[in-house]
Amino acid sequence: MGRRLVAAVVCAAAVLVMGSTAQAGERHRDDPVAKAFRDTTRSTPWQQVAKIPLGFPTHHPQGFALVGDKIFMSTVEVLEWPVRYPEPIDGYDRTPGKGIGHVLVLTRQGKLLKDIKLGEGIVYHPGGIDFDGKSVWVPVAEYRPNSNAIVYRLDPRTYRVTEEFRVRDHVGGVVRDRETGVVHGVSWGSRTLYSWTSHGKRLTKVANEDHLLDYQDCAYVGYRKQLCTGVTGLPDGKGGTFELGGLVLRDLRDGRILHQLPFTALSSAGHVITRNPVALEVADGKLRLFAAPDDGDAAAGTELYVFEAPLGG
Repeated sequence: MGRRLVAAVVCAAAVLVMGSTAQAGERHRDDPVAKAFRDTTRSTPWQQVAKIPLGFPTHHPQGFALVGDKIFMSTVEVLEWPVRYPEPIDGYDRTPGKGIGHVLVLTRQGKLLKDIKLGEGIVYHPGGIDFDGKSVWVPVAEYRPNSNAIVYRLDPRTYRVTEEFRVRDHVGGVVRDRETGVVHGVSWGSRTLYSWTSHGKRLTKVANEDHLLDYQDCAYVGYRKQLCTGVTGLPDGKGGTFELGGLVLRDLRDGRILHQLPFTALSSAGHVITRNPVALEVADGKLRLFAAPDDGDAAAGTELYVFEAPLGG
């Protein structure tokens, strides 16, 4: 990664995070990321500008949150993989497995700063995470559908972790609405969409009308929208699987899909770039995308990818 790009990325981050002093009349406007994404099309030229090897154990990355010049990355260290039962047992289709949940804090140059462990017992699988301007919200669930999850709040300055509430389902990602404080979440494969108060009172539970993607990571983008990224595995006609990756912008008020498009770039391991953690920002007149699609045990390990696209599509 060139020195100029590194400097630009770090400088831009300081402006983007830790709150805004915008006038009240401006609060209802789309923020730069939401506006820039709505202007993208399938013809938008995305250029890979960096690929940074992460030289530390990264396990199975799940979610990104950009906080100033730091990147918070949730990841699951699997010690024993879940095994499917021949027939469901007590409502579960597989064993719980064993593992350790982590949130890794790294610089934008790929240096590890902190390893924060989260979860308890068989609840060890972190999902997609979100920064609400003050705290990083992290769901940690059992590594199986229709199970249990704990939603944590992490202070990005002190790294103090607070349990906020528990959910009787696998929660694969959360986003907090900065206007209302409501926490929005997705189930295993994002087939169910939830919302709760910040203390865990369930407000809504609805089926996801988007059947194109399984959301892996979502982030709040104002005004009252979330930008989700993910992947769907499809048969390739040769006995294998084709990964369809993409991004989708949704209205948090009514769940409407506002804009959606595929993302076709592939990683060193052959995975679509939106397979796991993704985060976006607007800086230097461009829409910038960060991603870490590959696991730590891939041939090249986990690499931090940076793509940029011109504003206006």
